[in-house]
This record gives sequence, C-alpha cells and structure tokens, in this order.
Amino acid sequence: MTQKKKKIKDRIIITIFLLPALIIFFSLIVYPVCNTIYLSFVSWKGIWGAPKKFVGLSNFVKVLGSQSFWNAMLNSFYFIIGGFVVLMPLSFGLALLITSKLRATKLMKTAFFMPVMLSTTAVALMWVYILNPSYGALNEILRFLGLESWCREWLSTPTLNIWSVVLVNEWMYAGYNMLIFAAGLVSIPQSLYEAAELDGCTGWKKILHISIPLSKESFKIFSVLCITGCLKAFDLIWAMTKGGPNHSSETPATLLYNQAFTFKFFGNSSAIGVILLILGVVLSLLVNRAFKKED
Repeated sequence: MTQKKKKIKDRIIITIFLLPALIIFFSLIVYPVCNTIYLSFVSWKGIWGAPKKFVGLSNFVKVLGSQSFWNAMLNSFYFIIGGFVVLMPLSFGLALLITSKLRATKLMKTAFFMPVMLSTTAVALMWVYILNPSYGALNEILRFLGLESWCREWLSTPTLNIWSVVLVNEWMYAGYNMLIFAAGLVSIPQSLYEAAELDGCTGWKKILHISIPLSKESFKIFSVLCITGCLKAFDLIWAMTKGGPNHSSETPATLLYNQAFTFKFFGNSSAIGVILLILGVVLSLLVNRAFKKED
C-alpha cells in the first residue's frame, strides 16, 4: 500500500469516527443557534406552515425598549453579584477544607457535593416549603427565637424573592464549584507551602500569597461559568416563583420562555436569545482577556 493510499484510508477512518459527534453537534447546537438568529429577524407565531414575515431589527428594538427585559437583566445581575460575593468565597473556602489535612474530608466532600446531585426541581420544592410564610421552617425558627418581626413572605415580596432564589442557587452549586477550586489547589506543589513555612509564611498568609494567586485558572473558569450561567438562569427560578409575582423575579430566560410559549411571540423570544448569546460570548472574552493581562 502506497503512502498516499494509507493517508486517504486514515482520513476516511477518522471521518467515520468523527461523523456521529459532528452530526450531534450540528443538529443540537449549530442548527438551533442559526435558526434562532434567523427567527429573531422575522415575525412568527410558532404555527407550523404559517408564513414568517421579515421585520428586520424590529424584534430587537421591541425587546431593548421593553421595561420587562431590563428588569429581567437586573435580576440576572443580582445572580452575578451573588455568584461573586457569596458563591465564589464559599466554594473556595469549602475547597480549602476538603484539600486540608483535617479528618473526615471524605465525609465533607460527600456532604458538600450532595445538593448538586439532587434534581433542580427537588431542590426548588424543598426550599419553597422551607420559605413558606405560613408553615415554612425558616419563619418557624424565627418565631421560636422570638424574632417574629423578621418573618417575611420570602418568595412573594419583590426584590426579596429574587435574592431568596439567588441564595438557594449558591447553596445548590457551592459543591460543584468547590471541585473546580479543589482541582486547582491540589495541583499546587506541596514544596511551595513547605518553603513558605520555612520563611515564616503560615496560616492565612499561605492562602493569601500562594493558594489564591496559583488558583488563578480556577478563578477564571469559575468567572466564565458564573457569568454565563447567571445570564441563562431558568430552572430554579421557574420552579420556585415562575418569574412572579407580577414578573418581579423574571430573568431573561423565563422572559424568553414566556414570550415564545405563552404569548407566541417567537421573534421577540429569539431576539432575547440572540442578545443573551452575544452578551455571554462578549463577557466571556472580556474575562479571559482580564486574566491574561494579569499574566
């Protein structure tokens, strides 16, 4: 067999092995994205066979001029704030615990990761019962402690409801992000810590001057996942509040869903999807660029 025929055969074999993955990739990612971009420029009620009227940028103008869209974006911003202010230090702290020389680290790993293994619906229903204003565990504990004035309707009060869901989100995903930070921490050579101890760098100083700087890659991954995840937050908010009451806890993803499947404005819904896609890509590139500058 000549060298040329061998190369052709190798390429055919490679193509055959790649073909299933490529078919799935184009069918489930490339085609839906392209179709969504196309639908964002037309007016369509989602009825099969119904004509699609080209409206140009009209859908984007409607979405960007809508107060409900900006309220939803503000709620996504709350998710991002919660991610960086609460979830990031919490996950990093848990990662420090499970990678330490303390006893029962295996038990801690299981306990901290347990919420991630639960379905989102199960977590949402559990917290809906806990936060129930009449018989929920949280208000009952507050009443028991004599703090009845602190009792609230956690999922019905505007602003308070979105922050309640944000904190539930941090509780649920702390274990997942803990593993991201733990992977970065275990990759740091132990000799660096030993050398630092010889120079008198112990306790919090080791974390501040060694663990955090050398976990930069983990912080970058967390930042990208946090921003993109918060922009498309849907399942938890839908299961707990459905964006209510009166759209006060709406996020761009729930707004997108309602526009498409409740009001049948598939053009507006697709425009929201395209805006979220662009925002996600741009913010991810900015985060990567910010971390590269620090190098």
